[in-house]
Amino acid sequence: MSLTLYHNPRCSKSRQTLELLQQHGHQPEVVEYLQTPPERATLERILDLLGLEPRDLMRRKEPEYRENNLDDQSLGRDALIDAMLRHPKLIERPILLANGKAAIGRPPKNVLEILE
Repeated sequence: MSLTLYHNPRCSKSRQTLELLQQHGHQPEVVEYLQTPPERATLERILDLLGLEPRDLMRRKEPEYRENNLDDQSLGRDALIDAMLRHPKLIERPILLANGKAAIGRPPKNVLEILE
């Protein structure tokens, strides 16, 4: 089974999710997405797998959200995805991809649901 974890090692939930996966015998490919942001197609696929719109996957309390006026409801999907690609810090974390599914590790145990 191929597992990919979009991870921020400075985030406690991300670290807890990685540890939980390892405790269950899984060794995901870890992508530190702040250093290696996903490409547009990958981010769009993640959104589709999660069944979310871009704003639903954004960390709204980050300064970049406010500074870029991302709460402007007139902004469309492409503009929001562009903002996430320019400022990957806005992407909620951690995200696990496995079995053609995706889950956000908030709380960390959420990722276990897509491993069954």
